[in-house]
Amino acid sequence: MARASSALSISRRNALFAGLLGLAVSLSGCGSFGGKPAPAEISVMTSGGFTAAYNDLRPDFEKRTGHTVKTAYGASMGNASDSIPSRLGRGEPADVVILARSALDALAKDGKVVQGSQVDLVRSAIGFAVKKGAPRPDISTVDALKRTLIAAPSIAYSASASGTYYETEMLKNLGIEDQVKPKSKRILSERVGTVVARGDAALGLQQVSELMPIEGIDYIGPLPAEVQRVTVFSAGVATGSKHPDAARELIRYLNSPAAAPAIAKTGLEPLTAR
Repeated sequence: MARASSALSISRRNALFAGLLGLAVSLSGCGSFGGKPAPAEISVMTSGGFTAAYNDLRPDFEKRTGHTVKTAYGASMGNASDSIPSRLGRGEPADVVILARSALDALAKDGKVVQGSQVDLVRSAIGFAVKKGAPRPDISTVDALKRTLIAAPSIAYSASASGTYYETEMLKNLGIEDQVKPKSKRILSERVGTVVARGDAALGLQQVSELMPIEGIDYIGPLPAEVQRVTVFSAGVATGSKHPDAARELIRYLNSPAAAPAIAKTGLEPLTAR
């Protein structure tokens, strides 16, 4: 009788152990434990306006969470081969995309980004730069800006949000499109500041946060308020994400008070979650 009771006890223990093992495997397969995403490799596509802040913040996020982050860079819009819409269009992997809000909403409408996952991260202004040591032209007023653009021998502008505004609206509104547009060059797959630093353009226009990190240029200031165009850069979860929970964790971090000082340092205005 004792032997039968002992055998039954062993059988029960084995069954209990098997059940607990099965539960652990099940939780592991779901990619989370206790509601927290398990460590994952998150694929991010980010446009230039947020790049400097993102590069500063990425190591801290990885240290805090145990996730690793793999990054691809590209413009918010346009048909350059490395633009974010082009990358997504040919099926490159992505969990998080960070770009101008208008472009992000267009991707959500096209089914490339999860509807409702969009989170605004920063406000970004447009500014000008010249080659380091070159005379600093006056852009402090609208009239001064017009004179500077007319006098400049060459002007470089981006193929993304700031450049689209420059070539389709700003010059026309200033009444100098015919004089200035022919000597303006749209830059694909390269920072405008890099072109200016090489001496390939006398004046460069781009998001302030994209100009400030570039060596070999002098940032001369933002557009006057009357013609300034502020762009909101936002993040969303890609519909093909393999790690949507980890993707949302990264977006929450980028929108948190902890991230705000690093963002502000790059010339952006943080839109921290309240």
